[in-house]
Amino acid sequence: MTEARHVEEIGQVLDGTQTGRDSFVSASWRRCVELYGMDPMRSDPAYIVTESELRDHRKQAEWMIAAARSGLQSLFRQVAGQNYVLLLSDAQGVCVDFFGDELFTEDLRSAGLYLGSNWAEGLAGTCGVGACIFTKEPVTVHQDDHFGNAHTALSCTAAPIFDSLGQLAAVLDISLLRSPSPKSSQSLAMSLVTNAARRVEMANLMAESARDWVLRLSASPEFLDVDPEAAVRLDGSGRVLGYTRAARRLFPEGGKIIGRRIDEVLGLSVDDLPDLMRDRPTEERVVEMRDGSALFGHAIAPKAPRRAHESIRRGGALAALTGGDAGMARLLEQAELLAPGPVPLLINGETGTGKAKLARAIHMTSKAHGFISLQCAGLSPEDLLEAFRNVQGLTTLVLRRVEDLPMETANALSGLLDQRSDLRPLSTSCLAPSDIALPRPLFHRLAGCVLTLPPLRLRRDLEWLADRHLRRHVLETLRLSPSARAELMGRSWPGNIRELEQVLDVAATLCVGSVIDLPDLPQPVAEASGVQTVPSADRWDSLEEVLEACGWNMAQAARRFGVNRSTVLRRIRKAGLRAPT
Repeated sequence: MTEARHVEEIGQVLDGTQTGRDSFVSASWRRCVELYGMDPMRSDPAYIVTESELRDHRKQAEWMIAAARSGLQSLFRQVAGQNYVLLLSDAQGVCVDFFGDELFTEDLRSAGLYLGSNWAEGLAGTCGVGACIFTKEPVTVHQDDHFGNAHTALSCTAAPIFDSLGQLAAVLDISLLRSPSPKSSQSLAMSLVTNAARRVEMANLMAESARDWVLRLSASPEFLDVDPEAAVRLDGSGRVLGYTRAARRLFPEGGKIIGRRIDEVLGLSVDDLPDLMRDRPTEERVVEMRDGSALFGHAIAPKAPRRAHESIRRGGALAALTGGDAGMARLLEQAELLAPGPVPLLINGETGTGKAKLARAIHMTSKAHGFISLQCAGLSPEDLLEAFRNVQGLTTLVLRRVEDLPMETANALSGLLDQRSDLRPLSTSCLAPSDIALPRPLFHRLAGCVLTLPPLRLRRDLEWLADRHLRRHVLETLRLSPSARAELMGRSWPGNIRELEQVLDVAATLCVGSVIDLPDLPQPVAEASGVQTVPSADRWDSLEEVLEACGWNMAQAARRFGVNRSTVLRRIRKAGLRAPT
């Protein structure tokens, strides 16, 4: 196709005309013009990151490169001599590993098929890696499917690689500098790259699962032990800790997998796993599905025993408070065990971390029928007694910001709790328990157990929280652009979940169309007011936790601390920390 005809077809797509292109290609073309402001007439060269930036991207992707390298080497041996190039990019589109024929190095480098090339859609236009990042599905972008004229000779077939929590971690791309005209000529490439991506996910899951059960599944007994199709990682109670992307189809609600019990979707429990181990013939290891179909299962036992503990109830109020953050999951497991009993609970954490929501969820999981929530600041003894004048039966009493309780009212509360054994107090506070100035007898009546909510900067489910708020409280059709999402992931969030929700509400009001982009996000309050946010000495105590929450992304960690990336690197060296391998 000539350049003029290519530009003409892009114009037709922008006008709403169906030209026979794959729908994801047409959608990408529209984004290139309407969202990124690109011109199809320009032949921009490939965007190559600096050596320093490439080192950072490769450092962040070390675990994924290690999991993928063996599979990439095997795949490259299969296509050697056919002029294919293999690229492994991170979730931002930067090529962090590469396999190609050294005879064509210069041609490959100039085409961007080389280490350090950035194939994010916002930079490269419609391309295999960029489209795969956006759709999270395997794609082939063939010749003039590409938006820019500089890439219309290429054929790129890409498949996504997900981590064990279901988040996009990388893209595996197999490309040709020149290929036959029919797009169908890349069917074999599609098969090869999707199978290789599946094996990389499997290798990563196995590397993480030394102390957990792994259930591998296949539709064919012949391939069960050597090349299974899907796998889930389970704790000792059968709760899902991780999974490969292919396992999503086993779960009726799609992405709601982490924290689910395996017996909710399969006709087996954790107690049945020993019967699926390798000492039995593969054809006898049948796993029945809830829909009546069957798969073959291979269970791999933990290398070291784990302490089994209860899972968060499926679909319960507590389960709705996390999107897979491990620390929150442990906290909610404790809350679920404590909820039905009489133990008074103190819920503490920074402002905006969701203390009131946790208190309400505990009440909904408890045996209490009545519910009273009181703001302690300015609460008089008369107001306290009036709240309970007509209350009968088992009742949850939520005392919000209990540190603000006036002393006179504190004395009245002590008497009330002495008289009413049917009151179960749940108190919230922004202070550490040792800093709450209440009479000791009353404090111990209120704090039978302390549940501490983590700040948002230490949580790994920030994206889930943002997406949930957009779905529930704004508009289901709104979504975040990659740049807006990266900005949210990097902020320090002193106001925690409350601040995140307010930022999204503002952005939803300011954005035009269905995509919230970077300019729609309001500035952080500290930046807007000119306040310099410098971490105090003790805040660096959480450095390793912040790095874990950011997936060891130095740029994100630096933004959360409000400092330069070099400062974070110096602190890492000083603390003797190392990224997990």
